[in-house]
Amino acid sequence: MEQERVEREVKVRLENVSFYYGDFQALADVSIDFAANQVTALIGPSGCGKSTLLALINRMHEVGGRTRVEGRVLLDGRDVYDPSVDVVELRSRVGEIFQKPNPFPKSIYDNVAFGPRLKGIRKKEELDGIVERSLRQAALWKDVKDQLKKSALELSGGQQQRLCIARTLAVEPEVILMDEPCSALDPVATQQIEDTIDHLRKDYTIIIVTHNMQQAARISQYTGFLLVEETGKPGRLLEYGPTGKIFTMPDRRETENYITGRFG
Repeated sequence: MEQERVEREVKVRLENVSFYYGDFQALADVSIDFAANQVTALIGPSGCGKSTLLALINRMHEVGGRTRVEGRVLLDGRDVYDPSVDVVELRSRVGEIFQKPNPFPKSIYDNVAFGPRLKGIRKKEELDGIVERSLRQAALWKDVKDQLKKSALELSGGQQQRLCIARTLAVEPEVILMDEPCSALDPVATQQIEDTIDHLRKDYTIIIVTHNMQQAARISQYTGFLLVEETGKPGRLLEYGPTGKIFTMPDRRETENYITGRFG
């Protein structure tokens, strides 16, 4: 469906995007704007294409099997599927945090320094600065500043997820994709991640997939609701707009039914 364009600076724009895994169509005709320096939540039942939509933005779907994209995915107005786009550079501009924390089996320091080293940064002084800055941004510095040589695998689940955020921030992305980043965490760790997200949006554009309606309402400024309207059909973007409106006065009955727990 054609979505009303909200007047604001757009960082990422999808224009009439459809996506196929082989012969199976997973998404159909999705058009949506993601505002710069805002958090946009993607909600909807399992299997409606939320995580797939994230993967289209940094082309992570290409890691898998035969896929096809129709329409345009624009980052700062440039189609990320243009043949001239460097995929490695794209993924440094569009970082991703996954559902389960996935720190490398290295020290805390080496986890955060991993990306900058790949980019050719070798000076210890410069790496030290990047590690501290990234850990501070991820609200983890105070917890680990005296144990940077400690294995990242010894951290708690919530700390590991914040470390993964720091590792992403270390390569200075512009957009951060988050695929249910709190689903494996307890309420205290979830609150810490949510506080971190709220702080980060001042400098980054954040798109988060969540099944937690309260979380979407708390941390996002915009919300998109995806739905598979009939079994075997592709997911579609049914409604999109400011989070306050989506959660209090949605235009679609399906959106209201999902938010209030009548299905999903």
